[in-house]
Amino acid sequence: MSEKVLAVIPARYASTRFPGKPLHPIAGRPMIVWTALRARAAATVHDVLIATDDARIRDAAENAGFRAVLTSAQARSGSDRIAEAIAGAPCDVIVNVQGDEPLIHPQTIDAAVCAL
Repeated sequence: MSEKVLAVIPARYASTRFPGKPLHPIAGRPMIVWTALRARAAATVHDVLIATDDARIRDAAENAGFRAVLTSAQARSGSDRIAEAIAGAPCDVIVNVQGDEPLIHPQTIDAAVCAL
């Protein structure tokens, strides 16, 4: 695929059921980092961006070597957060990978991209 694919991972700290879930440690790393690593491992993905409204999540992402952007706390959904984060992004395809999918198979992401 010659198109530039950007995987965007929306992540919100203030969940009502599990506050701080993106930063919950799993095997020594925050959940959001595991998800980003899996997205980066997809053969079709050229870049990964974490879109969050919380500086702690941004910092964890950046400390692990991922790009992250702070978005408005008023975003009503992950899709809204992604739309805000990608404004002007140089890419052809956007893949929304949920932040609480630390075990997503990179091949699943590839299959979704190839189906487009």
